[in-house]
Amino acid sequence: MNKENTVTQVQEKFGKVAVLLGGKSAERQVSLNSGQAVLNALLRSGVDAEAFDPLTRSVTELKDYDRAFIVLHGRGGEDGQIQGVLEWLNVPYTGTGVQGSAIGMDKIKTKQIWQGSHLPTAPYRLVSPQSDFEQVAQDLGLPVIIKPVHEGSSIGMSKVEKIEDFATALSKATVHDSIVMAEKWITGREFTIIILNGQALPVIRLEPPKDVAFYDYESKYNRNDTTYGIPCGLNAQEEKQLQELCLQAFKAVGASGWGRIDAMQDDQGNFWLLEVNTVPGMTDHSLVPKAAQAVGINFDQLCLTILEQTLN
Repeated sequence: MNKENTVTQVQEKFGKVAVLLGGKSAERQVSLNSGQAVLNALLRSGVDAEAFDPLTRSVTELKDYDRAFIVLHGRGGEDGQIQGVLEWLNVPYTGTGVQGSAIGMDKIKTKQIWQGSHLPTAPYRLVSPQSDFEQVAQDLGLPVIIKPVHEGSSIGMSKVEKIEDFATALSKATVHDSIVMAEKWITGREFTIIILNGQALPVIRLEPPKDVAFYDYESKYNRNDTTYGIPCGLNAQEEKQLQELCLQAFKAVGASGWGRIDAMQDDQGNFWLLEVNTVPGMTDHSLVPKAAQAVGINFDQLCLTILEQTLN
């Protein structure tokens, strides 16, 4: 079959595709980078795809497309809002639905569901300027990590080792979100697990540069000295255990299609779930393409595989 016929078949299969990117969240720039990479991959595969930035266009225009590939990170794109619009317009889209997206974007709701499902996740407390920080430190121990509840990409996060540093960390987090949590600091190894069509891909170990406290925004997107371990350093039994745990965690919050779970293994060998990402990054620094490559799926194939979720 010649290339022209193949392109025609692909275009007939998928129709006109909107690659949703950008948006108005704090992760806009990452989304623009991810979305451009996905758009380029789909175009190389012959898909009739176009970039669609909801910040500059009305979402009502999405009715003119046959399906949507969502690469919007953070609020507005990963929290059920754009999924609700697409449901209303009857436009099929990639990834998790409205409810699972809303839960996955809320770190507290995610933790509550995991706790209710008897899945291990680090203890936490909601914090505000009125909180008794000494009591929080007593409940969780020090250090803790302060996180905005509705942000991704480690935006607004700080490690707190002394009670007097709580206020500064809280101020940094509240720039991005009015709801902030303190989470028990887990000392150990950090891992990420990619879920694709109901399967857990090989576990990746994350090792940020020695001069940072944790896998922060800089380590994720701007540094070139973060190391990613595949194989991850777990033995076969441990890796299988972590993959199964993450599949349960993904399903528990109602996530589907594709996504990522972040987890830790403490010094005693116990696994702890941190959070779920229902629209993970797709840049050259991102983890989904790395895990897919480990099982022989190149970036173009990965993007087509995700887009095919809209055909179900």
